[in-house]
Amino acid sequence: MTVQQTIEQKLANDLQPLHLEVINESSSHNVPPGSESHFKVVIVSAEFEGKNLLARHRLVNKSLADELNGIIHALAIHAYTEDEWKETSSAPMSPPCLGGGK
Repeated sequence: MTVQQTIEQKLANDLQPLHLEVINESSSHNVPPGSESHFKVVIVSAEFEGKNLLARHRLVNKSLADELNGIIHALAIHAYTEDEWKETSSAPMSPPCLGGGK
């Protein structure tokens, strides 16, 4: 199972998302080809109702604790309630990588 698939599976099991995108952004960074170390997660879940942004991120981080302590170097989290997602229906683009000499 790839890291991306593991992230998808854990978030699906733990947060029952209404919408989930896990995007491997590693190729935009100074890492070897085929790396799985930089990800963006766009997640919509009823679990986020009544929770502030920090609490939402903590739920995602808790679900992915093993991966964040190991293979994942960077994780961009865009966590929405269903109503918030209906208003935006897309997450912001990630900024370009400025580090690593690439």
